[in-house]
Amino acid sequence: MEQRITQITLGVKNLQRAKDFYQNVFGWQPTASSTGGIVFFQLDGIQLALFPQESLADDAGVPADGKGFRRFSLAHNVGSEQEVDELVALLEEKGATIMKRPEKTFWGGYSSYIADPDENLWEIAYNPLTK
Repeated sequence: MEQRITQITLGVKNLQRAKDFYQNVFGWQPTASSTGGIVFFQLDGIQLALFPQESLADDAGVPADGKGFRRFSLAHNVGSEQEVDELVALLEEKGATIMKRPEKTFWGGYSSYIADPDENLWEIAYNPLTK
């Protein structure tokens, strides 16, 4: 199997609310292939899909309760600590929930965590090791 991910699909409680968050808070535009039942955002080399959680659970054949910590986060890396601070402040102004304020990390970087309306974690980070 090739080492690649082509799409991440998030099961969301309210598709319109999730679409509004990614469109209005992050400033991303849905693709033309989005429909009333699923929303796609083309990112840099990967696609993010938003799909109603019940539909996604049904498709996968699993319960839709989605309880507990999901054990993953999504990340958006920027070029400096200042960019982390600026982006987190902007996202907070637009209504994003800040889960962890920007701070230096144990691995030598600088990061913060925000949550989307379905409590999916997004790390906003500067990683000096990947320059």
